Amino acid sequence: MAVSTMDSESSRTPQPAPALTKGGYSLLSARALGAKLGTQGKHYFCGSFAAFTNIVVTFPIQKVLFRQQLHGVLATEAVQQLQRDGLRNLYRGLLPPLLQKSTTVAIMFGLYEDFSRVLLDRAAGSGIPELATRSFAAALAGTAEAILTPFERVQTLLQDHRHHGRFKNTVHTFRTLVTEHGVRECYRGLVPILIRNGPSNVLFFGLRGPIKEQLPEVNSRAGHMASDFVCGGLLGAALGIMFYPLNVVKSRAQSQVGGAFQPCKQVLLTVWRERGGSVAMLFRGATLNYHRSLLSWGIINATYELLLKELS
Repeated sequence: MAVSTMDSESSRTPQPAPALTKGGYSLLSARALGAKLGTQGKHYFCGSFAAFTNIVVTFPIQKVLFRQQLHGVLATEAVQQLQRDGLRNLYRGLLPPLLQKSTTVAIMFGLYEDFSRVLLDRAAGSGIPELATRSFAAALAGTAEAILTPFERVQTLLQDHRHHGRFKNTVHTFRTLVTEHGVRECYRGLVPILIRNGPSNVLFFGLRGPIKEQLPEVNSRAGHMASDFVCGGLLGAALGIMFYPLNVVKSRAQSQVGGAFQPCKQVLLTVWRERGGSVAMLFRGATLNYHRSLLSWGIINATYELLLKELS
């Protein structure tokens, strides 16, 4: 009978071991993916996926923050601007940060691990402290991220309501910039990005371990996720405040289309004068940036570490 045949087939077919499944999720498939990615590839994949998750969740907050950085307005006014733009435009400009952040965070974690491995091998027996070697690796990874400046450039233009009528989407913005002004225009704002990326990477990777060691010891998966979230969130929030003026300079520089490239110092002085020489006005939006960074880097760090464990 059919039933006996099925029973017979079932008895001959190997069944998945209970230990390899948890909550409907196959740990075997995760390990198989990890094996395909390789030891180094896992860091790139985990960084990219963590950034993707973060951008989708926090993009509306980023738009409010961007309006504050660019125009020096209160959060309520920035929200009202977005309401006037309509729900249709809420996720306008999502693609550039999605591509840019997914790639830069992949580069950030992946290249840091690659550079660290290569530099530590070369520095073996030289007496160079490991901290110095890893710090240099972090700075190199941050510098490499800056190659993706055009994505930040396009994101800035698409989020600025003054350019809504001129630029239709990501592809159209890239094409317009290159056609009318050349490739160099896509790298407007590169200097503040370089100044920001290297030191922030050094501090992030240098302090991530020590901060987690100060948190209460945990043994569960949920406990580790919470610790990684707190560790990444606190670091991201602190670095966001520390480098906030550079992000203001970057946003102002990248909101310009065509014309002369202004030095960082000149852009900063222009913003400083426009905002009445007030430090509080220069840091307008920093509070929201703090909370956004707390959430963003908490998500990125926790997701990255969780995926890395699952793929190992």
